[in-house]
Amino acid sequence: MHLFRYKLREIIEDNSRIEGKIFDYVIQSLILLSLVSFSVDTLPGNPDTLNVALRIIEVVCVVVFSIEYVLRIYVAQKPFKYIFSFYGLIDLIAILPFYISRTIDLRSLRIFRVFRIFRALKLIRYNRALRRFHIAFRIIREELILFAILSAIMIFLSASGIYFFENKAQPELFRSIFHSLWWAVVTLTTVGYGDVYPVTVGGKIFTFFVLVVGIGIVTVPAGLVASGLSKARQIEQEETGKKKA
Repeated sequence: MHLFRYKLREIIEDNSRIEGKIFDYVIQSLILLSLVSFSVDTLPGNPDTLNVALRIIEVVCVVVFSIEYVLRIYVAQKPFKYIFSFYGLIDLIAILPFYISRTIDLRSLRIFRVFRIFRALKLIRYNRALRRFHIAFRIIREELILFAILSAIMIFLSASGIYFFENKAQPELFRSIFHSLWWAVVTLTTVGYGDVYPVTVGGKIFTFFVLVVGIGIVTVPAGLVASGLSKARQIEQEETGKKKA
């Protein structure tokens, strides 16, 4: 039994072997097939024969994903650690909406079908480049959290500032700080849709400084991700070297 479990773990978790590669390719193909069928299902006026085929594809994919999920729990050295890990939760989310929609026939629960799009995240496990992104985000997680907090503070300060400059001149657009948040978001991200903009001199000067800060807000995450990817590649190379040794 232990030998069977070990062999199964090698197939599921080690894609350096031919059996592991075949397993990975099959799952990847089914993920892509599931996403394509999900997209086609949203088209209006699909014929009944196509709808039946899409349902069959959905059932087959969910059955395979369910078996994969159970097998990963079975071969995991610490099953609960896998279940509550990033990959474990993604694997569960990929199949859970199907069973919820089949067991409870409530129209309001149809929204759970949208979670099928998260099957795309299952591809992270089967692609080295995507895995490096996952490792990189783990490395820079604390920096990203700090950056998100600082960004939220800057958005609030920007919304407050533009409100006091523009409220009297444009009371309909800048009725409150909450109404000014949309302007703050699109300005700090340098998108600038142009639907809301300052008309006072003070507001324009304030906007200039907000745009300068916004350039930094856009570039900082890119630098963090680049640094994280560099470290992730180094970690991957070290792990590969250990396996060869």
